[in-house]
Amino acid sequence: MKVVILAGGLGTRISEETDIKPKPMIEVGGKPILWHIMKLYSHYGFNEFVICAGYKAYSIKDFFYHYYMHSSDMTIDMSTNEVTFHHSHAEHWKVTVVDTGLNSMTGGRIKRVQPYIGDESFMLTYGDGVSNVNIQSLVDYHKVSGKLATLTAVQPSGKFGALQLSQSSEVTSFMEKPKGDGSWINGGFFVCEPDVFSYITEDDSCIWERGPMESLSRDGQLGAYKFSGFWKPMDTLRDKLELSEMWDNGNAPWKVW
Repeated sequence: MKVVILAGGLGTRISEETDIKPKPMIEVGGKPILWHIMKLYSHYGFNEFVICAGYKAYSIKDFFYHYYMHSSDMTIDMSTNEVTFHHSHAEHWKVTVVDTGLNSMTGGRIKRVQPYIGDESFMLTYGDGVSNVNIQSLVDYHKVSGKLATLTAVQPSGKFGALQLSQSSEVTSFMEKPKGDGSWINGGFFVCEPDVFSYITEDDSCIWERGPMESLSRDGQLGAYKFSGFWKPMDTLRDKLELSEMWDNGNAPWKVW
């Protein structure tokens, strides 16, 4: 089953980094967050990826084109220009990078990669968030549901810490970033049947989260896999710094590999 990753947006809310690279190429622990997402899927045996690139697509293409070289020791014979690679740590991935347009919306990007998916079930996620969701359990849940699409529903943490106060206004406990108001939101990590393409128009302005998902919901074809584990998008520089701190401290919940 192929994994489609949306990686073409402008990432304007983290422009400190995206002025020079696309958002999925922003590094956490010395590797692009896109790599971290792919490592999660690879851990569960899913190693074929279709990357929906757009903004600064050349950066993503260049990363994968040179990945083998950058992941290996190498000897260069300067007299013959012969290169020998040693001890490669390259991944067993098959990666297709598709330029889905600079200004395409999410639905338009998904529609553009349909020829690379064919008539097969596929997975879909965003290229800017990490989680320790069990991908195999998600796939199994989707298969049993019989729906055309399944999303992973998550409960994000609040932006601020919460205080528990006594009647005399003493602080009795403090919880750092507790769950928000208890609502479930779309956390990405979809599993889809090929028939979902019929819900997506050919228009690049088509937004997957609106028309197509709303229509799937109306038709009773959109399921939700409730997940209460770790999930965090990288929307701002603060998010990037928090993820980097987790990784550097050896406390990265999404590192299941």
